[in-house]
Amino acid sequence: MAGQVPQRNPSLLHGPQGAGGPDPVRDPQSAAAPQRTKRAWILLLLTLFVPGGAQVVAGNRALGRAALRVTLTVWLLVVVALVLLVVNRDLLVQAFANTWVQLVAVVVLAALAIGWVVLWVDTFRLLRLRLVAPGMKPLLAFSTVLLLVATSGMLGYGSFAVNAGRNALNEIFAPGPAIEPVAGRYNFLLMGGDAGEGRIGLRPDSIHVASVNAETGSTILFSIPRNFQNARFSEDSPLWGAYPEGFSCGDECIINALYVDVMENHQDLYPGAEDPGAEAMMDAAGGILGLDIQSYAMVDMGGFSQLIDSMGGVTVTSGGWTTYRGPRPDGEWGNAWWGPGTYDFNGEEALAFARSRHFSTDYSRIRRQQCIQSAMLAQFNPQTLVTRFQGILDAGEQIVETDLPGQQLGTFVSLATKGQSQGMGRLTIGPPDFEGEDGRFTTYPDFDEIHTRVDGMLAEDGTPNAAGTSPAPLLFVDATASLVASASQEAGTGDDPADWPAPPTQPDGSEITLEYLQHLEDTGQTGLLEDAASTNHLCAAG
Repeated sequence: MAGQVPQRNPSLLHGPQGAGGPDPVRDPQSAAAPQRTKRAWILLLLTLFVPGGAQVVAGNRALGRAALRVTLTVWLLVVVALVLLVVNRDLLVQAFANTWVQLVAVVVLAALAIGWVVLWVDTFRLLRLRLVAPGMKPLLAFSTVLLLVATSGMLGYGSFAVNAGRNALNEIFAPGPAIEPVAGRYNFLLMGGDAGEGRIGLRPDSIHVASVNAETGSTILFSIPRNFQNARFSEDSPLWGAYPEGFSCGDECIINALYVDVMENHQDLYPGAEDPGAEAMMDAAGGILGLDIQSYAMVDMGGFSQLIDSMGGVTVTSGGWTTYRGPRPDGEWGNAWWGPGTYDFNGEEALAFARSRHFSTDYSRIRRQQCIQSAMLAQFNPQTLVTRFQGILDAGEQIVETDLPGQQLGTFVSLATKGQSQGMGRLTIGPPDFEGEDGRFTTYPDFDEIHTRVDGMLAEDGTPNAAGTSPAPLLFVDATASLVASASQEAGTGDDPADWPAPPTQPDGSEITLEYLQHLEDTGQTGLLEDAASTNHLCAAG
């Protein structure tokens, strides 16, 4: 009839009504406009959640099936990784720390990023934007670009990050053979100093030995004061011939001068060594503690500060007054103070807090260094690593040198992860843990006493008789360890602020203030300033 509007075939709206009917998914022209728009959004979601799915239902089935096989393989690997995370976390960590596994991951992530780009471009072709509702065209186009950048961009960045990490690890860690635990422990010498390129006069400003239980990851940190004298060496040390009585030339022979001495006078005793000074420091630390030191790491203090910044800072609770360089209450630049309390330090502040010894002692400084290290360990977690990866990586490259074998990185990372929940044992080879005549233990050390105390802590940690050459009977060792722990608590040097003594007060009993400390300094009352700082060795992580 003239003027009558022709009716659309219902089969074109709702798909094939029988064999050979039109398919609105592959032939969107056969569908109504709302169905075309719905079809476009479904294809986008398929490419996002099931890459290759859009091609199977609406495009090149061969391409789609190939992409689906890759997708299923990736999901299978993710499931396997999640299972390993639950049943064998160590194996998973060690696998991802292996540089060859990382290389495979770099290639795979890059290939997946490129492959997903191809699928997004092909999906965009399949959308047939000219057939969808006019108002949806820009939204679909924008969504496609956004999803492409989010997915392929994420994989591309992942490939870049893994490759950057792999290159950094190869630069930092040595390619040598794996080291074996001794008496169930790994013992590492950790040194920190203000190192410059080619600076032969480096004197390690902090000296610590981390003894790690090879099974549980439990860590004990032995700290050696930089002014420790008469360090001795074992008979199999190259320095035994040069110093059979130990490094004992008087006040000039404090332990942090040994590095310079060996670099200037005795490099020939360590032929083939990358760093004879570091090797000598390992021998000295081993002789002092009665331990076999297997590896070392030398860290620039600037890198230490950068690492803390890359982690987002570090939180510690201080039990005393600690000085640093900053603005005084009168606005002048000079000795400022942190009082008792909890602080969120950035890298520069944490370094100043750890290194401060004005109106204080080297031993109090060691306690604060141990506290900062414990706080870093407690706050370093997978979330921090993932979200701040690049900054941590850049800071890691500030390590001056180490002979830790790269092939065991996974083992050490796994142990560090285990050790996080166990806390850290600490022992300072000097006051307040050791008291000699007139407080001069670090000048005239009693090595038998040192070895007994070290033995006690190792026995308590489940690796008895790991230190010294003539270990005490286990019963005696356990008793010694218990006495040490009790004495530490009685002295108020534990990690629980509730056990700490109250901070010092002014002579009249009133609280110490910043203005009071400024007045003491301006009037030269050093004794009262030292009394105010007398509890700044009290420190706890968090």
